[in-house]
Amino acid sequence: MAEVTNPLEELLHDELKDLYSAESQIIKALPKMAKASVAPDLKRAFERHLEETRRQVQRLEQIGEELGIKLTGKKCVGMEGLIAEGKEAIDELEDENMDAGLIGAAQKVEHYEIAGYGTARTHAEMLGMKRVAKLLQQTLDEEGAADKKLTALAETCINVETVEA
Repeated sequence: MAEVTNPLEELLHDELKDLYSAESQIIKALPKMAKASVAPDLKRAFERHLEETRRQVQRLEQIGEELGIKLTGKKCVGMEGLIAEGKEAIDELEDENMDAGLIGAAQKVEHYEIAGYGTARTHAEMLGMKRVAKLLQQTLDEEGAADKKLTALAETCINVETVEA
C-alpha cells in the first residue's frame, strides 16, 4: 500500500474506492434492469452498458495497481441509494411506465458517475498523474455517451410511447 502524504491524493484514493464500489453495484443491477425492460432497444442498451461497465472496473483496477492502492473495502452508499430507487421502479411501476422509470433511474446513476469520475480526473490532473487522468477521462466520456443514449431513447420512443399509452 502506497503511503499518502498529500491530502488531495488521499481524496483521489477515496474517490477511486467509491467509484469501484459503485461500478461493482451497477454490474449486479444492470441485468435486473435489462430483464425488467419492456422495449428491446432499452434492454439492449442496458446489456451493452453492462459490458462497458465491466471494462470500466478493469480500468479502475489498473489505476489501483498503478497507484499501489487496494480499491475494495469501501461501500458507495450514494450508489446503493440510487440502485434502491431503480429497484423500487421495477417493483412498483406498470409495464407502460416501466421503461420511462428505468431510464430515469439509470440517468441518475450516470449523473452520479459523471460527477465522481470528473472529480477523480481533476484530482489526478492536479497531482500530475497524467495516465490516471487519461484513463478516468476515458470512462467519463463513456458515461457521458451512455447518458446521451438514454436521453435519445427517452425522447424518440420510450417517453413518446408512455405519453400515448
